[in-house]
Amino acid sequence: MQTQSSVFDDLAKLLTGAMGMAQGAGDEAKSFMRAQADRFVAEMDLVSRDEFEVVKELAAAARAEADELKARVAALEAKLAQG
Repeated sequence: MQTQSSVFDDLAKLLTGAMGMAQGAGDEAKSFMRAQADRFVAEMDLVSRDEFEVVKELAAAARAEADELKARVAALEAKLAQG
């Protein structure tokens, strides 16, 4: 009976070691993929969300100013046409 228990103990140790190695390999793969994704994003030269929002606000302000100027030009052209 002692030998059977010893075999089970050895098998349990072997499986525990294999699970530890598998977990370590998984962690290493995850770390590698994260590093590759970070490198890819850095090479893409992407802007941050904050920078995008600032430029978006500037574009909206420029559009509003252009619309206002169009209205003023149209009003001045109408005055010139009348007089």
